[in-house]
Amino acid sequence: MDRLWAPWRMEYIRAPKEEGCIFCDKPGQSADRDNLILFRGQHSFVIMNLFPYNNGHLMIVPYQHCSNTHKLDETTFKEIMYLTDRAMGIIEQTMDSQGFNFGANIGEAAGAGITEHIHFHIVPRWLGDTNVMPVIGQTKVMVQGLHETYDLLKPEFSRLLGGK
Repeated sequence: MDRLWAPWRMEYIRAPKEEGCIFCDKPGQSADRDNLILFRGQHSFVIMNLFPYNNGHLMIVPYQHCSNTHKLDETTFKEIMYLTDRAMGIIEQTMDSQGFNFGANIGEAAGAGITEHIHFHIVPRWLGDTNVMPVIGQTKVMVQGLHETYDLLKPEFSRLLGGK
């Protein structure tokens, strides 16, 4: 599916993949806005998807580098679910979403783009967001840029548990 505002898609597909794990590397950096990190918890963090399915598409990612849920300890798993709930509330409040798709693609066969580090997707949905453009035109219209969405959501995440 083409994205009207995303001319970088083919460049991304053709580009050589970065060394290392982005979900391990990005939290080690301090440029949260550049890296689209909205919140840092004790065991996991909230990051915007660089290649979103919808505006406000977030991911909840454990700091622990593992490929499936079996390897997450109970405290980490609870924090992921807590952050998921809070993130959905923030998106409902700030973006007026009407529903969500939530889940993880675990393993290559399930469609995981990054198979070695589990991450959970939160995709906001609105009535009518599947319309003639994606269905017939194979084109998704993104109504807001990534950093504009970041700037909208960040103040609410900063209020969450005194986040930075």
